Amino acid sequence: MRRLNILFVDSDPHTHEKMQSVLGSGFVVKCVASVTEAKELLNAFVPDILISEVVVGRESGLDLCHYVRNQAGLRHLPIMLLTSQTTLHDKVAGFDAGTDDYVVKPFDGPHLQARIRLLSRIKRLEQRTSV
Repeated sequence: MRRLNILFVDSDPHTHEKMQSVLGSGFVVKCVASVTEAKELLNAFVPDILISEVVVGRESGLDLCHYVRNQAGLRHLPIMLLTSQTTLHDKVAGFDAGTDDYVVKPFDGPHLQARIRLLSRIKRLEQRTSV
């Protein structure tokens, strides 16, 4: 089975290392440190899943969600917010912005992998039924 390509957006290099460590053996993980970099990369290549922090330096992962949902070629890209923003208001704002899943830091590796596989399965099912 093909390894899923994940684009991970977070300004913290330590979190990049942790994601590579947790996901690197089962997934292909590309890490970027800004929303601007993520948009540039998304114009060149569409990953299987986008994972973003809500606060990315001075940029917003919520803005990235809106951007993806407004691009015809990206509209169906599964998005997960992986964030330290934990209030119910934060979660609702994430879902309103277009995320498909919301996982709070610190995260458990096996749980995160399971959530990613679930998002991938949902995407495949949606593609089959939207013909």
